[in-house]
Amino acid sequence: MKIKNPFAIGRFQFLLLLLSTLCFYSLNVTAQSARSQQKARDKAADVSYLSDSTVLTRGDYLARLQKVFEAINKVKVTTASFYKMAPISGYLTQDEAAIALIKERLNQSDRTLNLQNVQMYQTLLDELESSNTECLADLSHYEQKLNGLKTEILSLRKDTVLLKIFTVDSLKRIFKPQLIELRNKKLVMDSLIKSNTNLINSLQARTSANIINVKELQYTTDSQLKTVGIKAFGKERRYLWESVNKSANRSMGFKRFMQSEQQISKYYFVYTRSSRALLIFLGAVFFFWVFFNFKSLINRKKLDAVESFNFIFIRPRPYQISIIFILTLAPVFDLLAPALYIEAVHIFLALSLTTLLYKRLPREVFVQWCIFVVLLMAPVVLRLLGIPPRYQRWNLLVFSIASTAFGMLSYLKLRTKTGKYRILLPVAVIFIIFNLLAIFCNLFGRFTLTQIFYTTAVSAFLHALSLIILAGMITEAFLLQIKSSRIRKHYPEHFDWEPVVKSIRGLLNIVAFLIWLTLFLVNLNIFNELYTTILTVLTEKRKIGTLAFTLGGIVLFLLIIWTANFLQKYIAYFFGDTGDDSLDDNKGERSKLIVTRLVLLIGGFLLAVAASGLPIDKITVVLGALGVGIGLGLQNIVSNFVSGIILIFDKTLRIGDVVELSDKKGRVKEIGIRASTLLTDEGAEIIIPNGNILSNNIINWTLSNNQMRITISFTLAKPFVREEVEKLIKDAIASNDNIMLNKEAKLIMTPKTKTSTTVNIYFWCKDISVAESTRSSINAMIYDQLEEKGIEVL
Repeated sequence: MKIKNPFAIGRFQFLLLLLSTLCFYSLNVTAQSARSQQKARDKAADVSYLSDSTVLTRGDYLARLQKVFEAINKVKVTTASFYKMAPISGYLTQDEAAIALIKERLNQSDRTLNLQNVQMYQTLLDELESSNTECLADLSHYEQKLNGLKTEILSLRKDTVLLKIFTVDSLKRIFKPQLIELRNKKLVMDSLIKSNTNLINSLQARTSANIINVKELQYTTDSQLKTVGIKAFGKERRYLWESVNKSANRSMGFKRFMQSEQQISKYYFVYTRSSRALLIFLGAVFFFWVFFNFKSLINRKKLDAVESFNFIFIRPRPYQISIIFILTLAPVFDLLAPALYIEAVHIFLALSLTTLLYKRLPREVFVQWCIFVVLLMAPVVLRLLGIPPRYQRWNLLVFSIASTAFGMLSYLKLRTKTGKYRILLPVAVIFIIFNLLAIFCNLFGRFTLTQIFYTTAVSAFLHALSLIILAGMITEAFLLQIKSSRIRKHYPEHFDWEPVVKSIRGLLNIVAFLIWLTLFLVNLNIFNELYTTILTVLTEKRKIGTLAFTLGGIVLFLLIIWTANFLQKYIAYFFGDTGDDSLDDNKGERSKLIVTRLVLLIGGFLLAVAASGLPIDKITVVLGALGVGIGLGLQNIVSNFVSGIILIFDKTLRIGDVVELSDKKGRVKEIGIRASTLLTDEGAEIIIPNGNILSNNIINWTLSNNQMRITISFTLAKPFVREEVEKLIKDAIASNDNIMLNKEAKLIMTPKTKTSTTVNIYFWCKDISVAESTRSSINAMIYDQLEEKGIEVL
């Protein structure tokens, strides 16, 4: 047997092994590649829902076009909402004319300027600034809206889908109708955006120019008003006896002067309308108030019920007094109105008062009033005629001299008068002094001061008299309200009206004085500075520890509390309840009034706290500390303190009242925070803690009036004629001046024995302080007359 070569067998096996290895590797690579491709397909399938589709449908294109249409249509809708653009343009035209007129008036020479008008320019410029600022805010709002639309439209231009619609021919053919409509709307949109943008820019430029001009004119008026005080005391014109500067004394002419005054007055009334609307409303309320109450009495045939009041001013048809009401308060609602308007108001007020006083004043007094009306009207009329300044000075000199003589005559007449018109005495003194100052300033060339002093003197006298008459009209209207309310509710017609008049006139006198003082300061050109100074003091913040407050807040707090207390006290009068004994059976009405008063007090306190700006947390801390103090043993002190406050505000006791407290009787001498003092008839002073006063029954003989019922008793021997004795006694009582005739005396005769009769007499005296002397006087008179008749008094 032949053996093979070993090397040959090894090579064959090696080749076979190599071939199998290559095949296995090839199959492995193929399998791995297949597995990798499958994994890639699986992965692509997992995230395919997150990928954007590159194939857009017709609906996608239409949706994008819809957005374009919405944006274009929004332009038309938005620009249509700019409804203030046309009015703003008209306002700006009016404002520009007003600014030009004010600038022209301020650029005139100082000889033609009126101080009242310069003050009015300030008010008018403030209104112009406010108006233009509001217009600029509206225009800025419109501009923001328009810019928002532009931004939205620009963002659509970056949309690639829309770009394909406008650039690909196939798409342009598909959406041809939409593109044609879109092109037409785009033309309208471009026109609207362009026109509105140009208009807004133009109006903004005009508004900004107006604000700049107003600022400059405000500076000019402020400068003139600040320097007018210095210039006024210097020599502004030639001395009255010096030669005339003919070029400076030319007549302006009536027509030209009136046109200029009317133009500036027209602009003032356009920009300050609300205050006069309120004035007209108040005048209408006053008219219908008086008219309704008179109509109520006429319908019930009770017009004669008010005859005892002897009304001087009000009548069933209150047209005249309503006009006087409006004209009297007109300067208050327009403190810095044009001079022409104020002078016209003064003239119409003087004429209205003349017609009112024609049959209400004695002939001599009415003639004096007519002289004053001439002194009021003549300078105004001559100034309106546009006469040269030189002649105006001579006219004012003549009228100042005549006014001084009139003031002295009026002062002498008023000194002999009594009553409410005696309050004009101080006004007459002011009238005389200011006219003398006007004469002095006129002679030495201080013409501004001449005008100020003469105008202040005349208007002060006119306002004082008109405010007195206005207070009288309101008082009479209030009495009419009480009487008509009592008749409508079937209350007894008679009531003690004198205390009501006294209370109402006290408040009205305070209000009238404040109004008169305000107008007086305005005429002297010191009201604005004084008002600004007081306002600064009141609004300045102050601190006590951590508590911050302002004086204005405290004043406002006290004012609201006082007003609430006044209203709760006198609101019953408005409904006919004067607190008299005849309404004791009307418990329902009085219960409602008590609730109303309580609501007024609580509401007034809450409103006062809110309006004053006092921090509520601080008030809570104070009340908490007060509660702790009371709990620690301060009950008596706090009780007396609170009782004192109640006595002061509630006025259960007043200084001078005659009262009875337990077993003590006397006149109240002093009311303090802790205790009050009572002065007895023997001269002793009794000091009583306030807590004890409120904890006991109080008999106040003079709380609402000074009346007192007196009783006289005696015994008559029979026989006598009963009617004769009654008439004798009643006549003796009626003859005394301290007796109230409206409350009839009552006599009660009671048989005592067969030969005697007891007589009890009850009557009312007006003043409790002379009650004993009245009792003694009437008692003596009755005894004397009975003795003359032969009737024996046992």
